[in-house]
Amino acid sequence: MTSPQAPVGRLLVCATPIGNLQDVTIRVLDALRAADLVACEDTRHTRLLLERHDISTRTVSLHEHNERLRAAELVERIRSGETVALVSDAGTPLVSDPGYALVQACVQAGIEVEALPGPSAVLVALVVSGLPSERWRYVGFLPRVRGQLGELLAGATDTLVAFESPGRLAGTLELLAAQDPERAVAVCRELTKLHEEVRRGSASELAGYYREHPARGEVVLVVGAAEAGRAPLQDAIVAVRELIDAGAKPRPAAAAVAKLTGLRANELYREITRTGTR
Repeated sequence: MTSPQAPVGRLLVCATPIGNLQDVTIRVLDALRAADLVACEDTRHTRLLLERHDISTRTVSLHEHNERLRAAELVERIRSGETVALVSDAGTPLVSDPGYALVQACVQAGIEVEALPGPSAVLVALVVSGLPSERWRYVGFLPRVRGQLGELLAGATDTLVAFESPGRLAGTLELLAAQDPERAVAVCRELTKLHEEVRRGSASELAGYYREHPARGEVVLVVGAAEAGRAPLQDAIVAVRELIDAGAKPRPAAAAVAKLTGLRANELYREITRTGTR
């Protein structure tokens, strides 16, 4: 007679509010109550949600600094029959939040992983931005290197959704405005919270606004697709420099490339003189 299989639990990936604590599904609350353990990005933060809904399930930390070590421990607990609920500080785990290592470890171990859908700052920002949502791309946190950032923004052929720090927002908008002043943008700040703000306009308009009114809180930036037929700024600058290297003067070179690419000659000349010619 064969011995019965050891009990195996499961991992529940639970989406939690991004601001307003009432934005949580009944199903997620039931899962948090029934779980043996809640793995949290910050136990103190999650405890506020649990206490608000009279949930006393034990918590354990799982964040970017301990995730791989903790994942191995949690997999063993799930294998022994426990149900673990995974949450981040806000929104859906794994979306620019910890959790990937744990999900990956569970999948590799043949453990059931179930996602309980709910709030996501990415989707909320996309919906309220007023920009096309048929085709869109989420890129997480924007790159800090100016060249990489400029290339990403200039080459976006679909609506782009990204997280940005409030301290870098004005600079990012100014870079975008230098590439394409009329590019449609929405800045979504403190979504679902008391001081929620959604400001829509051109890259030039919003760059000017946030230069004078520095942003605070959590920011999701939504950028409309680059206009068809407009070449990326970085490629155009390379073309201008090649003409200059061949003997052309900067202004005529910028004018020639602008005519071919649809970019503005003044933008190209400004970038060339700002960064210097080779």
